[in-house]
Amino acid sequence: MQNALLGSSLSEFHSGYRLYSVPALTRIPFDLNSDVFHFDTDIIIQLLIAGQRIRELPIPTYYGDEICNVDGLKYAWDVTKSTFSARMQEYGLLYERKFDCRAPEPGHDQYESKLDFPSPHTEALSRIRTGERVLEIGGASGCLGKALRARGCPVTGIDLFPPDASETYDAFHRHDLNEMPLPASFADFDTIVMLDVIEHLAAPERFVEALRNDPALTPDKRLLLSTGNVAFGITRLQLLLGQFNYGKRGILDLNHTRLFTIRTITRLFEQAGFSVTGRQGIPAPFPLALGEKSLVGRFLLRLNQLLVRVWPQFFAYQVFLEIRNRPTLTQLLDTAVSQSAERARKTD
Repeated sequence: MQNALLGSSLSEFHSGYRLYSVPALTRIPFDLNSDVFHFDTDIIIQLLIAGQRIRELPIPTYYGDEICNVDGLKYAWDVTKSTFSARMQEYGLLYERKFDCRAPEPGHDQYESKLDFPSPHTEALSRIRTGERVLEIGGASGCLGKALRARGCPVTGIDLFPPDASETYDAFHRHDLNEMPLPASFADFDTIVMLDVIEHLAAPERFVEALRNDPALTPDKRLLLSTGNVAFGITRLQLLLGQFNYGKRGILDLNHTRLFTIRTITRLFEQAGFSVTGRQGIPAPFPLALGEKSLVGRFLLRLNQLLVRVWPQFFAYQVFLEIRNRPTLTQLLDTAVSQSAERARKTD
């Protein structure tokens, strides 16, 4: 069971005789492990997560008197609970600090491509026409930017970290999105894309207000945006059970500063003066969690898609919005003045 959950192939998880490399131990927080008998199982789980090498050598087995003092059922339960918690942490459903020992990934490699199954990436790609000028705000690894460029779209990227490859964008600006204004003018683009970005901002309301008041973001330009749905069924169930567990990825990503439901993200833009012209619920990325070739993952994805149609507020893992700016008061007055001047000119 442990091998299946952890993706390992050990013949024995519970031998009492072990030799540890001191440098390997410095890479894991073993001081946070249990104070009871399964602490050594926690160490093996940590070493596996940290990508350390474990070698097994067969030796004769001897049991001392202390084995008689172990409650076998409690030990089995503790081991199962630790292993299951570590696996659920990989799915982003639970979080325990002691299992957060994977080597840090440079830049934004943890944000993987979602172009092979229904996702905000595929939804954005389906709505952008060939040749459109695109500004991608917070493009992470740049997988969407590459796909758009392959379609013939000129793409400019803005992010705190540079893209993985120089050919990802036609132009790139390194910028902290919490600082306005942005280093690119909306006047130069047809579509602005912000996928899974707004939940990372320190003050989404100020950011949206700055967008609203930018005269270059005219009503003919589209904003494509996605964010997680904190009212997703699994998150609701966890909260019902008294759990609200942040993790390394998912809706409760440790880097998320604000959380939204489908209704609250819609209201955020509508109350700022935008029109939400399209809205689509997105299923959970089961192929990403279970493997793209997993039949179970594909089945769950298809089932989730069907359920999203029935009750998106509960079954949608994310929400995708298509947004347009309504004319501001300044724009309406400018239009009225110019049209009046044109009428006067024709009358004269």
